[in-house]
Amino acid sequence: MLVPVLEGLRVGRRGPGRPRTRPDRLRGDKAYSSRETRAYLRRRHIKATVAQPGDQRAHRRRKGRAGGRPPAFDKTQYKRRSAAERCVSKWKQFRAVASPYDKRDYIFNGTLTAAAMVIWLHDTVQEPSEGP
Repeated sequence: MLVPVLEGLRVGRRGPGRPRTRPDRLRGDKAYSSRETRAYLRRRHIKATVAQPGDQRAHRRRKGRAGGRPPAFDKTQYKRRSAAERCVSKWKQFRAVASPYDKRDYIFNGTLTAAAMVIWLHDTVQEPSEGP
């Protein structure tokens, strides 16, 4: 469930002040499209970009006017979610990132940085078979 994850969210500020506990927007896949999750996000004034599964769309259409209007959906924001998902999946190809055994967060952040550099170097170097 999404609610416990958001309750533990703390984003530090650059300057003084307490950390933020409410994100501006949530970008999620179809698994986060439940009525309970959307209601929770509305209560906390968090914008949601979550695709709606086909069965939920069909159920709303079957109900007719009583089904209500479909939730707002921004394709541009959803594409940004997809880019972040692809980035995380590239990171998880590294064993040290996929199963973090580091006890300190700065060591794990260093592992993430090293993995990101390897990914960046690999993506910028063109393989001989991929040439024009």
